[in-house]
Amino acid sequence: MFFLAFAGVQLVPDGTLFIHIALILLMIWILNRTFFRPINRVIELREKNKGGRFGEAESILRQVSEKQNKYNQALLEARNKGYQMIESERAAAVAGRESQIGAVKEEVTQRVELEKAQIQAQTIEARAAIAAEADKLAEKISSSILKA
Repeated sequence: MFFLAFAGVQLVPDGTLFIHIALILLMIWILNRTFFRPINRVIELREKNKGGRFGEAESILRQVSEKQNKYNQALLEARNKGYQMIESERAAAVAGRESQIGAVKEEVTQRVELEKAQIQAQTIEARAAIAAEADKLAEKISSSILKA
């Protein structure tokens, strides 16, 4: 506009300005009726038929989310089963260990009783031997005293 002012052209609004504005508005109305509305309808139908611009992506994301939930659920169930198996194996090992400990305790108790019985028998034999020895010594001593 700066150059037009120096070139001697002056822009002064006159009555043709309103005619131009009316022509532009008429052109917009005609284009809306004949061109833009049908195209917008076709675009809307396409979006409805394919689920919108992001419909396919949303369905894929939904499927991924469902599959991830199923995976997490299966993983949780597998972990639970694993923990149950570990717990049952541990319980079986504890029960086996307890039974082995019980058997060893019983064996030790039996051996202790056997050893006690053997010690008592040896004690009785030793007392009998000592008593017999004491009788022999008493006889020797009394015969030595009587000889002297």
